[in-house]
Amino acid sequence: MRQQMMRKEPVRFDGENATMKFEHTHRPGFFLGFIDFFTAGLFFLVYMRLGLQDELEYILGHKVMPYWKAYLIGIPTLFIYPLIWMAGIAEELKAKAADLGIPKPYTSWWHMFGWNIFGLPLMGPAVATMRFFDTLNRVEDRMNRNALRPAPALCCYSAQDNPKESMHQANETRYPKGRKG
Repeated sequence: MRQQMMRKEPVRFDGENATMKFEHTHRPGFFLGFIDFFTAGLFFLVYMRLGLQDELEYILGHKVMPYWKAYLIGIPTLFIYPLIWMAGIAEELKAKAADLGIPKPYTSWWHMFGWNIFGLPLMGPAVATMRFFDTLNRVEDRMNRNALRPAPALCCYSAQDNPKESMHQANETRYPKGRKG
């Protein structure tokens, strides 16, 4: 019961009819990364459960390992596993942004991994999280706008609309040009 109260709406994967209104399309990525860095990842244990996990699953179109599992696996791996896990999600998010026609810059596997490893002394995790949330915000905003548009009209007609043409097409498949039957 308590878990249901924390999540607004479960993710449904039922094809074209599934819609989700993204309410948080202006997340401050640098600030979230800064907080997460100084709490050693504990902040995102809470933040992911408050709806971000559901949003990522909806956008990517598949279930994603819960962050708490990645975090637990990260303890013996010196938190390399959660970094690789998050970098993989960043790469999928980059592909989704490109599919939606969103202009660059995007987050990416190397951006997430590189800033977290090599940019560590320069607040790199906050920079990587900023780019991740920038891409996520733009994807969610585009998906919200696309959900508001009416569906395009169908451009094709059925065989019942023009029976003469459908009969011609049937004859073409039975008797291809150049062959007499």
